[in-house]
Amino acid sequence: MSHRMDIARPAVPLFRRPRTLWLAGASAALLVTLAATLAIGQAAPHVDRNDVWIGTAQWGQMQREIRATGTLVPKQIRWITAGAAATVQQVVVEPGARVRADTVILQLVNPELRANLEKQRAALAGAEAAVVAQRALLRSQRLDADALRAQANADLLVADVRRIANERAFAKGASAEIDVAQSRITVAQDRKRLAIQDKRVAAIRANADAQLRAEEARRDEAASALDIARQQVESLSVRAGIDGILQQVEVEAGQQIATGAKLARVARPDELIARLQVPETLARDVALDLPVEVDTHGGLARGRLVRVDPSVRNGSVTVDVAFDGPLPGGARPDLSVDGRIVLGTLSHVISVGRPYAATPDGPGTLFVLRGSDDRAHRVPVRFGVMSSDRAVVREGLRAGDRVILSDTSRWNGYDTLRLR
Repeated sequence: MSHRMDIARPAVPLFRRPRTLWLAGASAALLVTLAATLAIGQAAPHVDRNDVWIGTAQWGQMQREIRATGTLVPKQIRWITAGAAATVQQVVVEPGARVRADTVILQLVNPELRANLEKQRAALAGAEAAVVAQRALLRSQRLDADALRAQANADLLVADVRRIANERAFAKGASAEIDVAQSRITVAQDRKRLAIQDKRVAAIRANADAQLRAEEARRDEAASALDIARQQVESLSVRAGIDGILQQVEVEAGQQIATGAKLARVARPDELIARLQVPETLARDVALDLPVEVDTHGGLARGRLVRVDPSVRNGSVTVDVAFDGPLPGGARPDLSVDGRIVLGTLSHVISVGRPYAATPDGPGTLFVLRGSDDRAHRVPVRFGVMSSDRAVVREGLRAGDRVILSDTSRWNGYDTLRLR
């Protein structure tokens, strides 16, 4: 009987098996292919030429101008406010009507104001009567004081005459020395009494004047209160105040209004200005008296800047334009217009159409087509001053360079674009 021995074969490592090697090679090739494909896509994504805006860098002059939109507004506007709390009784004139300064627009009612007017009239009449009575009383007091002074003066004169007589009689031995002394004392006393009476008269006059001025002040106060009451009653008939067009009426019949509430707006349509909104990024160089051309969509009108708002609101700066001559036909308040503010002309500069999101005097990047017509490479640039449609490029571009000016933010991770 023979015995057969099984000889153990050495194990083949997994990585040396043919099938495993084939799979590993295929996987590596696939990964390399995918990586190459991704690398190619990362480096140069395809962009449809019709989807981007391509401009050309130019050398020479660039006219600096700012384009802004706005409306025509009246130069003279009058807002009419309520002089007192009241109720709207009637809207006499509707918006759009031509009015004169004394035209009644609204009729208001407030019974308390009319009652107060009568009360103030009565108060003024009482104050005037008090002034008359006080003047009569003070005149009587002054007369009494003048009478006492006159009596004191007369007593002094009599006493002085007696003194003189006694002195003459004493000199002739016909009078006693005591009589002379008494007459001299009497004269001295009467002189002092007259001086006191003079001071009393002066004090009475000064006091009378002060009391009279006080009564007159109360009378003037009552007169002022009456004027205010009269104006409040007159304000119930709301008038236009200026010749023009009634543009707005802010209230309606039966409405309760408070003091100072806006009631209506009147404007002069023959004096219009353009009110434009300039983007804040371009407003830095805007200054008074710059020339402006305004398109009213019915014609062009030339003017100049007469006001620049010092503050920024909603990303824009408000400017006003006064016109040098008459406006084209059809111009009216609230008409939409387009303005072109001329800042001047620059010479010997490289400029392009204003790129998307470019800022004045700031850095940026642009995709530039040089040599090849189907590849655009990202190039760092530095911008200078800007207009609404063009920008100066201080660094990074040469005259004749073609650049993509539209929004390229979706390709921020790429340095090259392939155009097709």
